Order: sequence, then C-alpha cells, then structure tokens
Amino acid sequence: MEFEESVGQIAAKVKELKPSIETEEATKNAFIMPFIGRVLGYDVFNPNEVIPEFTADVGLKKGERIDYALVRDGQVQILIECKKVGAPLSLENASQLYRYFAVTDARIGVLTNGQVWNFYMDIDEPNRMDSKPFLVLDLLDIDDTVLPELKKLTKPAFDVDSIANSAEELKYVGALKRALGEEFKEPSDDFVKLLAGHVYEGQFRHNIMDKFRPLVEKSVKRYLADQVNDRLKTALGADDVKVGSIPEGSDDPDAGEIDEEASADDSGIETTDEEIAGYRIVKAIACSDVEPGRIVMRDAKSYCAVLLDDNNRKPIVRLFFNSQQKYVGVFDENKQCTRLPIEDLNGIYQYSEQIREQTKRLASGE
Repeated sequence: MEFEESVGQIAAKVKELKPSIETEEATKNAFIMPFIGRVLGYDVFNPNEVIPEFTADVGLKKGERIDYALVRDGQVQILIECKKVGAPLSLENASQLYRYFAVTDARIGVLTNGQVWNFYMDIDEPNRMDSKPFLVLDLLDIDDTVLPELKKLTKPAFDVDSIANSAEELKYVGALKRALGEEFKEPSDDFVKLLAGHVYEGQFRHNIMDKFRPLVEKSVKRYLADQVNDRLKTALGADDVKVGSIPEGSDDPDAGEIDEEASADDSGIETTDEEIAGYRIVKAIACSDVEPGRIVMRDAKSYCAVLLDDNNRKPIVRLFFNSQQKYVGVFDENKQCTRLPIEDLNGIYQYSEQIREQTKRLASGE
C-alpha cells in the first residue's frame, strides 16, 4: 500500500470514529496502533518492534511507563505518549515523555491524541527534548508538505541523520506557518499594531485598537482571497480545457507511455463536468512548476489524461472517473501508473506531491 494512501485511510478513520471515542485506550486501539502499523511500518504485535507500556527508571522516579517504544535494529528509536482523541497536547501533561527522552537512546519523541501527531527532537540542546515539535501532522487537516518528512520516520526509510538535518528548518517554518494562521484567524494586538502602523501615525489607544482590529481582519481575508483568485485565473486562463482523444488500447494503468501512432476511435467518448473540474484541480497544482498553458486534458473511453505539452508521452496524471469509485492514476520515476482511490474531487489534493514530482520530471526531460 502506498504511504500517502495509508495516511489517507487513517485520516478517514479518525474523521468517522472520533465522535464515538471516549477513552485513551479506545484512541490507542482505533487510531494510534493502526498509525504505527500502517503508516510508520512497525509490526504492532511484535514486542521486538513495538513495546507497549515501556518502562525505564528515571532518577528517583521508579516504574514509570510510556505508552509505546518503537525499536529498530535492536535499539529504541521513537517514544510515543498518547492522550485521548480531542485532548489538548502540551508537554506539561507529558512529563514521562520528556524525562524518558533524556535517559534512552531515542532521538524522536511523539505526543499524540490519535488525530494530531507532534514529533520532537533535541535540536536546541543535545539529549534534552525540545519544547516545540519539529513536525506536526493533523490527520483532519493534512499539510501535504510534511508527508515527505514523515516518510523519513517510517521503519523502512528511517534515517535519523537526514531527519536531524531538516528538523530545525521544519520546526521553525512549521511554527511560523501556524503562528500566521492564528494571526489571520484572530489578529493579536501586536499584529494589528504592525499592520495599522503603516497607515496610522497616532498613538494606539484602546479605541484605536478596537477600530483597526476588524479592519485588519477584513484586509487579511481580502488579500488571501485575491491571491487565491489570481492563482486560479492564472491556472485556468488561456487554453483552459483542451479535450481530444487518446488512442484506445493504451488503457493499461501500468503503461508509462502511450503509442501516439495507434489508431483512435472517438465514438462514445463523453467528457463530463466532473472530469473537467478534476483536470482544473490538477492544473492548479501542476502550474506551480510549469506554465499553465502547457497543461492540457485529453479524453478517452477509459480515463482522462492530463498531459504536459499536449504530448501523450508526457502524462502528468490520469483520472478514472467512469465508475462509482473514482481513482487518480499517479506516476512514479519508472513511469509506472498506480490507481489511488478518492471519495470526491477534493481527494485529488492529497496527491499533490506526486503530481508536482511527475510534472517536474516531465519538464526536466527525465
């Protein structure tokens, strides 16, 4: 099973079951153990890989336990402390994790409630776990940019040196993104003063703050909306939709190329609004790496192909929308196409990274 698909399946499970989970133990069984097994790649039933209720004496603290220790190559690599789904995550409520990090060989500490996963290292001071996570994954609001870094934490790909090299930047960029998100959602006094100071030269008394706070909030929202609209206009402007035929006999999802000289039969091909909408989503994603005008769609009876330069030998992605279960066909570096299921059109976004990578490969001529 593809890594991203596994993450998506656990996310769907959290969304479905979260309202009915009432205890920490239920959270472990429903969300955390499946995540350890399917996403991180450890055998949850093998005590040589996953140690539940891991115990180590810490100074005067005897017999304290941490929920899980993940073992690779005979050494504890990751410590996990769990809370009930929905519970707030703070190190003040995770003292065992903080103490155990200093007395074991583990370089990764994890605090999770099954939905949100906070990953910690010792970036600021060796053998002392940082107070801020370097990586945060919210399964109900997945940031695609964190998935490649999360993959480095899986058992097959575990590389602590590579993780450490990128952890500091991840930590601060992630924290800044979250801080910006909070400011955009509910501007703080300092943020209001910072922006309003560019247009108002007087003193910021209480009544002035009250005046500018809704203005700053409205301005930020309008700015973000304008950026989104500009991006969509760029992505969907010229040559918005080009629909043509793809040679039949090229419907093998494992085929990396299409024979351009094969004969085509256009009868019976119907391009739906849903296929066009899916194409536009792919185009909006891919145009971060190439000019929008280079991305076109060509239709066939079995699938729609989104192509670079209107070239059958440059497929970015395939859309299999002709049955009740929809699939997105993504390509790897070997030109192999893998069909991945989606529930609706928004599901295309979870494969943004693969779409961008394939676009870059095609644009560079690999």
